[in-house]
Amino acid sequence: MAEERDWPEDWLNDGAKGYLVGISDGPIIFQAPGIEARTPSMEQLLAMKLSAWRDDVDISDARRLLQEVGGGRKQEDVWNSLEPYLVKGDELTAQYAFLDLWESLYGTN
Repeated sequence: MAEERDWPEDWLNDGAKGYLVGISDGPIIFQAPGIEARTPSMEQLLAMKLSAWRDDVDISDARRLLQEVGGGRKQEDVWNSLEPYLVKGDELTAQYAFLDLWESLYGTN
C-alpha cells in the first residue's frame, strides 16, 4: 500500500504488533473496494495494555478501558473476554494488573 501511494516504507507504526494477539471484531474505521480496516475491540485493547504493563501510561489507559469494558459486568465475564487476546507468557502479569485495577474501580467481589 505504501508503495502504491508513494508513502514512506515506515508510514505504519508497528510498535504494538508484539501485543496484538488474535483478531477481534472492532468497529470499521475505513472501507474501500478490496480493503476493510478495523480497530481492535475494547477488550483486545485492554488485553494489550494489561500484557504490556510498562508504565503509568499503560496503567492509565488500562483503567480507562476497564471502565468502558467492565461497567455492569461480572469480573469473571470481563476476564474471560480478555483471555484470548493476552500475550502468551504475560498472562499472570496481566491477571494481577487486571485484579488490581478491578478492585480499585469496583471493589472486591
